[in-house]
Amino acid sequence: MTPQENLVTIKDGELQHIVRQVVTRVLAEQNAPTSNAPAAPAPKTIAIGADHGGVALKIDLAKYLAELGYAVNDCGAFSADPVDYPDIAYAVAKLVSDGAAARGIVIDGAGIGSAMTANKVPGVRAALCYDLSTARNAREHNDANVLTLGARLIGAGLARDIVKVFLETDCAEERHKQRVAKIMDVEKRYLRK
Repeated sequence: MTPQENLVTIKDGELQHIVRQVVTRVLAEQNAPTSNAPAAPAPKTIAIGADHGGVALKIDLAKYLAELGYAVNDCGAFSADPVDYPDIAYAVAKLVSDGAAARGIVIDGAGIGSAMTANKVPGVRAALCYDLSTARNAREHNDANVLTLGARLIGAGLARDIVKVFLETDCAEERHKQRVAKIMDVEKRYLRK
């Protein structure tokens, strides 16, 4: 077989899509520190990312976070071109896990897949929030450190309000802290070294 016979035929537009996916993945990996030792979170740094369905909301929330005085680490996507939400959710969750960001925000169409992905990263407690009550509960009761949002389910105004509550609410009561410690104990049972 000649080298020309081994070539794969790529249809118009497929190459551009493949290149975008590779670039998004590389950028996400560059934004995610590789240190294994957890560091103290940067108190005013928020990692944020979105897939193509959440880019517009991400841009709005990044501006809002800056207005609130937070430093923003944008993990992509940077256009409405299709990307895979697990890559973005992982990049945000890794920054939180490594202590490079105090909290993270991930936006996709419904927020569900990003929460599932982020929760696979050690030390991350991601919560899909769709109103102020769930945002407050996620922080007060579960000490969630990553917020996921569904861009197709909520508008920008509600998203801003959810983010504000999520960032301003603490897990203060001892009974809740004890329960969070139990969550982390479950995680430790399944960590592979």
